[in-house]
Amino acid sequence: MNNNKKITIVIPIFNESATIKHSLTVIHNEIKKIPHIDFNILLVNDGSSDNTLDVLKEIPLSQLTMNILNFTRNFGKEAAIYAGLEYSKQSDAVIVMDSDLQHPPFLIEKMIIFWLNGSEVVEGCKLTRGRESLISNLFAKSFYFVFKKLTHFDLKNHSDFKLLDRKVVIAYCALPERKRFFRGLISWLGFSTTQIFFDVPERQYGQSVWSRYKLFRFALHALTSFSSTPLHFISLLGFLCFSLSIIIGGIALYDKWNDQAVSGFTTVILLILIVGSLIMFGLGLIGIYLEQIFDELKQRPLYIAQQDKDQNK
Repeated sequence: MNNNKKITIVIPIFNESATIKHSLTVIHNEIKKIPHIDFNILLVNDGSSDNTLDVLKEIPLSQLTMNILNFTRNFGKEAAIYAGLEYSKQSDAVIVMDSDLQHPPFLIEKMIIFWLNGSEVVEGCKLTRGRESLISNLFAKSFYFVFKKLTHFDLKNHSDFKLLDRKVVIAYCALPERKRFFRGLISWLGFSTTQIFFDVPERQYGQSVWSRYKLFRFALHALTSFSSTPLHFISLLGFLCFSLSIIIGGIALYDKWNDQAVSGFTTVILLILIVGSLIMFGLGLIGIYLEQIFDELKQRPLYIAQQDKDQNK
């Protein structure tokens, strides 16, 4: 009877025809060194518009114990990760990694060792970000800083390169929300985590499909998925506007009292300030109720309990 652990490696791919064959060879050469583990590679083709699928079909599937999940169109990396995990829930653990070898395959063995020693999540964190432009590096640091301030989750230099125990995969897939932020949700689940650090190697072929516009939209989605704080900015502005209206209104009334104001000017100022403050307060109140709707629609579980292993004996 085969008692080997079963691990699925989920690799989202999009327009990687120039690199995927080489990447799979490197990954296969690394995992075949690891004893007592039955590996399966699940490639999630996220609607590639080049000949990526044709290249994949030329690779002997039996040689790599590889399966292909082919999307009808490009649904995005988050959808590809979710689909890969959904199809891998029967495995003892799942490893999510990129297809461009910027997630070093030689770390897979180290991840598995930590997992076998009890870690439920083993995540790869970037020690350095490779040859990244100054603007991209500044954008990343700004995003992580703002994300931590708004959500209290520190995801600095985290990556999608993670090993997840089966219970983590099941819990992640059970979350009902459709708009997902993989790194944030894994952190939110709260399972025991071990971090390993790596230097991001230079991409060998081609360029990243992530434009600055796509990264900005992704960052905006991640922030709004985990924090309703921006909704309260209007309430804060309303309070500041009201405070300012008191000061300016007081000045206008003082000028009116001393006959220094233009006729009718004081009334106009006070009306504008009072009405503006009321509008801002009203929008802030709407924001509070929107926060309740925001949290209810996500339908995340109120808690996730850690089952005691001794109870299963």
